[in-house]
Amino acid sequence: MPRGRRRSIDPKVLEAALVGLELRRERLDQQIAEVRRLIGGRGTRKAAAAPAAPARKRRKLSAAALKRIADAQRKRWAEWRKKGKAAGAKAKG
Repeated sequence: MPRGRRRSIDPKVLEAALVGLELRRERLDQQIAEVRRLIGGRGTRKAAAAPAAPARKRRKLSAAALKRIADAQRKRWAEWRKKGKAAGAKAKG
């Protein structure tokens, strides 16, 4: 979007656009309901959605635990790289 002076739009034009969009939405909702009826849907997506369980709080890891995890991951990657180089040397040799 261009930055600069913002053009003033007539409120009547915006209201007319809003009315048109609401009509379009109503038609789309009717069409969606018809398609759901044809495929055997028994309700809208909102009604069918189960109430979500409350999100569990994430536990904080200590700095020492994070360091252990990071060190273990570095060790795994080092072993993986070593295996990759060994396999590459066998293929070339």
